[in-house]
Amino acid sequence: MARGEGAEHYAASLLPVKPINTEIKTAKPKDQRTRLTVWNKLCYAIGGAPYQITGSALGFFLQIYLLDVAQLDPFHASIILFVGRAWDAVTDPTVGFLVSRSRWTGIGRMMPWILCSTPFAVLTYFLIWYVPPFEQGKVLWYLVFYCLFQSMQTCFHVPYSALTMFISNDQKERDSATAYRMMVEVLGTVLGTAIQGQIVGGASNCPTEPDDLNSGNSTNASIVSLEETKQAYLISSGVICIIYVLCAVVLFLGVKEKKENGRKKTLLTFRQGLWLVMSYGPYIKLVIGFLFTSLAFMLLEGNFALFITYALGHRKDFQNILLVIMLSGTLTIPWWQWFLTRFGKKKAVYFGITWAVPFMILIICIKSNLVISYLVSVAAGVSVAAAFLLPWSMLPDVVDDFKVKNPDIHGYEALFYSFYVFFIKFASGVSLGVSTLSLKFAGYVTGSCSQPEAVSLTLKVLVSPVPVALIAVGLLILRTYPIDEERRQCNRKILQEMLPLCVTPGCSPVL
Repeated sequence: MARGEGAEHYAASLLPVKPINTEIKTAKPKDQRTRLTVWNKLCYAIGGAPYQITGSALGFFLQIYLLDVAQLDPFHASIILFVGRAWDAVTDPTVGFLVSRSRWTGIGRMMPWILCSTPFAVLTYFLIWYVPPFEQGKVLWYLVFYCLFQSMQTCFHVPYSALTMFISNDQKERDSATAYRMMVEVLGTVLGTAIQGQIVGGASNCPTEPDDLNSGNSTNASIVSLEETKQAYLISSGVICIIYVLCAVVLFLGVKEKKENGRKKTLLTFRQGLWLVMSYGPYIKLVIGFLFTSLAFMLLEGNFALFITYALGHRKDFQNILLVIMLSGTLTIPWWQWFLTRFGKKKAVYFGITWAVPFMILIICIKSNLVISYLVSVAAGVSVAAAFLLPWSMLPDVVDDFKVKNPDIHGYEALFYSFYVFFIKFASGVSLGVSTLSLKFAGYVTGSCSQPEAVSLTLKVLVSPVPVALIAVGLLILRTYPIDEERRQCNRKILQEMLPLCVTPGCSPVL
């Protein structure tokens, strides 16, 4: 079928049966666009902070907490990290399907999930950072509460992510709200890193002076410091729990979910919904591409605290270095939003993700130097910002493209978001499990203030060569992603103006 014939056939399928007055049709696009105030965008953005605050605290500190504070064997720690992330990944498509089948309530379809999950998420998160007074069931304790928290967090984050499609039907407004959200989320990682790092960083269970290692009082001092460290983790988790609740309240009060008028939700089985999402080419290419790039940054995130502490020897400065990375990322989010608006999202991906590669190589090639470590952290934060912003900015484009090609299917936006999060979280579980096992094979000594040289070498491999290779694979896959700026603008015009066919030459939705 010729391109023009396909477009005419597509246009005919969208034409209404009953004739509609031309003047009403012309006025419709303006009426249907939902403009968001700065207050709405800020409240929406604040709702994304809990996921990133808890995520950064867990991502940067859980591994070192399980090994050095809870003093679990690296093998048991790897089981907790992998099973917890794998369980979290499995719950995402399940919750996404349940959300898509939820009925509309007086406060929306997504909001009840967000509100009901918050108290349970807060409780289970706090218990993750509590060291139980027994040894036999300690592994089961962390495994259970880590999995429970991930489930409650999924019930919050999946509907929150899908809420992007229901705060406005204007693509520009959604992109703007997403930029606000990413800036607040990166700020959330800063907050999580700062709260956890600054409170915990002041309580080290290792002697501050090298001579203390050989002194007779080092054992007693270490025991006292370990108790202080446990207390510090509890205090930081309590502060984070309070912020979590406040953010959920702001989201509820400041954002109103928009109901799609005149569209009846399509009822599909879970298997049909799964096939619907997984058979859509642009979505698969986007997800797999970002799967590899996200895995690279997750490996870096999960092992960076250990790398700074044991490979670079900056034990007293690791929390500050992490904070610098997140601050740099926060400040560059508006620049990336301008860049993708000016040059397109695909170019932003290539430039933003690649930016981190030379600094990943530099950090392991130079001799340990605190000033250079800080400079590299500032530069790496620029790429972290791009990695945060771009996937969530491009996912709505895929959903819009799907709507244009499947105008009769409605109400399954949550599935697209949940399956993306599923793949990312599963990859995170694999990366954390494999990296922790690698440390065990390298001879990691639990609770020790110094580690063998093999551990230092393993950490260098985990934060540089492996992430660089993953980034290269991910960018090659993203080159095949078909939604460029022309196609994106065409879809936007079709959806916003309710025209049966985009009149721009060469941008037929049937591709």
